[in-house]
Amino acid sequence: MSPHLPLTDPAFVQNPYPALERLREETPLFFDTALNRTVVLRYDDISGILRDKRFGRTLTHLYSRDELGWPLPDPAQQHFDAFNGNHMLDSEGEKHTRLRSLVGKAFTPRRVETLQPRIEAILEERLSALGPEFDLVADYAEPLPVTVIAELLGVPEAERFQLRPWSAAIVKLYEPQFTRTQQSEAERAVVEFSALIRKLAAERRADPQDDLITALVQVEDGGQMLSESELTDTCILLLNAGHEASVNGLSAGVLALLRQPEHWKKLVQASGEGDPKPFRTAVEELLRFDTPLPMFERYVLEDLDWNGVSLKMGDQVALIYASGNRDPRRFERADELNLSRDPNPHLTFGLGRHYCLGAPLARLELALSLRALVRHAPILRLADPAALPEYGGGFVIRGLGRLPVRR
Repeated sequence: MSPHLPLTDPAFVQNPYPALERLREETPLFFDTALNRTVVLRYDDISGILRDKRFGRTLTHLYSRDELGWPLPDPAQQHFDAFNGNHMLDSEGEKHTRLRSLVGKAFTPRRVETLQPRIEAILEERLSALGPEFDLVADYAEPLPVTVIAELLGVPEAERFQLRPWSAAIVKLYEPQFTRTQQSEAERAVVEFSALIRKLAAERRADPQDDLITALVQVEDGGQMLSESELTDTCILLLNAGHEASVNGLSAGVLALLRQPEHWKKLVQASGEGDPKPFRTAVEELLRFDTPLPMFERYVLEDLDWNGVSLKMGDQVALIYASGNRDPRRFERADELNLSRDPNPHLTFGLGRHYCLGAPLARLELALSLRALVRHAPILRLADPAALPEYGGGFVIRGLGRLPVRR
């Protein structure tokens, strides 16, 4: 029987690691006929492909759709496709270089660092409002990144309630299979979010503020500026990417800690010592141990041979970060949680030219969120230790739907 990744199987989404371990040892590179992709499971192969310019996030910078033999775009998701093909994550060549340079000048590490006091205040307010039993996902993990991104961009408070539903709708189309209803909801979310950003950008041109939309409106590099559609699509990308990784990373990380209470107790002890480093180190390990965005893809840009596997221009490869992050060839005792693991060269934020621009913000949010939670709830525990965790979506954007806890 041909090897296969059952990405839509709830049991696999629940716990993919035993299946990934078996495949990683038996068939670390294989063509999955159901996915129509070559699946890549070992750390060295994944990191090598991420750094290799013969692989890219798109092909359309080199070839037209006619040359590639691609079908016409689906009009039911024309706005989603336009957004997805216009931001820097799915761009290559000169366009990617220009977009990353411009966005990087506006979305700077210094801007991220200034957010720490506000993040801490949001966390304090959120934790003070929680009762003795709460859903860690909806009541704690979700509100912070949405609020931070909204404040960072400059989205008025009255408009923020729409951001989470928009993001949740849009990312459904990154799964291998989706329904017509999900497609329609994603399309509508892109249209509505784009309209809001265009309105805010027009306001910032007339009346600049100290926010990221103003910075993106004004940013310039060698006479180059962001077009209106590039600015809009960048803002949508920042919400989706930054918020999904933070929510899924924190909730999965806390679940891992509560399943192994000795690790939670170590963090409780560290929280009393006032040193933030143990939390920064712990976050890196939690992101490795249970990867919040387990799979990314690349196109093959030219015919090549990769470790004995023939790949043709136009083929797609599925890079299974969740498998690479558990590869024992790269990580000692890879299936064990080690909050002191250092160095920790996990793949979670990618590598190479598409390394996640929002990684500093995600790391800051996660470390501060974890430290605040440990301080406020030192005896936190699962509401029902015997219950299987509930996952809310598929494998590509793998996140807990609920996580009831008690403090």
